[in-house]
Amino acid sequence: MNIFYDENIPYAKEFFSDFGKLTPFSGRDLTAEQVKDADVLLVRSITKVNQQLLSLNTRIKFVGTATIGFDHIDKDYLASRNVTFTNAPGCNAVSVSEYVLSAIMVMSERLNFNYFNKTVGIVGGGNTGTRLTEKLDALDISYLLHDPILEAAGDKRKFSSLEQVLACDIISLHVPLTNSGAHPTYHLLNDVRLKALSAEQILINACRGEVVDNQALLSLKQNNSGPHLILDVWENEPNVLLELIPYCQLTSAHIAGYSLEGKARGTEMLYLALSKLVKTPAKYCLSEFLPTADLAEIGQQSSDVIAHIRARVFQVYDVRRDDKIFREQLSEHSFDYLRKNYPVRREFSALVLASEQKNCLVKIKNLGFNLTK
Repeated sequence: MNIFYDENIPYAKEFFSDFGKLTPFSGRDLTAEQVKDADVLLVRSITKVNQQLLSLNTRIKFVGTATIGFDHIDKDYLASRNVTFTNAPGCNAVSVSEYVLSAIMVMSERLNFNYFNKTVGIVGGGNTGTRLTEKLDALDISYLLHDPILEAAGDKRKFSSLEQVLACDIISLHVPLTNSGAHPTYHLLNDVRLKALSAEQILINACRGEVVDNQALLSLKQNNSGPHLILDVWENEPNVLLELIPYCQLTSAHIAGYSLEGKARGTEMLYLALSKLVKTPAKYCLSEFLPTADLAEIGQQSSDVIAHIRARVFQVYDVRRDDKIFREQLSEHSFDYLRKNYPVRREFSALVLASEQKNCLVKIKNLGFNLTK
């Protein structure tokens, strides 16, 4: 079996070597000629899998994307050729939710506000939006949730209108990119909706760049209007609207879901799907490959709950690291280079605490940190 995989899919060799010959490739530059002999194709979001890419291939049986989204996959075409397809729903949902939480903590410090007193508006109640609600519940932070598709499908959670969610102190976007249907998300935040946001609000986009009209956002900021911006995703990636960067509080190169656990969880999900397809019992699990986290201990622990929880979050992941890399290196390196060479980042669960302050214990545990018994 010939298995072709994106070189940035972690632990691909460890998971898939038993299936056959492995061939890595650069995801952005993949050609039909390169994959003409592939039985299995494993990609990430930067590779468009369609008739053009597979025009020379007569043997493909399985296509998997190690990502939540699949707008880069022509599923109808794959179905017409009887090719099994799978994505990795929820694989990096924890990672993205922790990115958002770290960003909120940074802004609470930078703008001097109590994050317990803020209300977060979440657009999208799928895997990632749900993980974020769990983090907010752990901290007793209020939120409103908007997802008309899930609401219409009978989801029993309490939903709010888009207008109500966009009136919250902090707005976090977690929807797929869609251009059709009853609720398309392309430019969901258009010029009109962006102009309605105040300078006191915080807007976080860690889903798809095209959900927000970047040109409208730039015009708004150039006129000294609009919310505080935290952008992990951009329209027309990898061609970032460079003029918008100076107007952002925090920026990064579409890496919100790039924790080691998040990326590797996607690999494991593809491995399990392929094992099922070829009727081979799964031999490996992710825990066998993940290294022990090397995380520095925080200094003197603050008795203030707000400051202490913020310090624990930053102990594992401080989004300012990625903002610094993005601003300093984008002019020298490409957007894809920053993603490919993204430094190791772990999730809260990688931090094992031998002890914790009693007044923070429940919150820390519910956030996903590990505590030894």
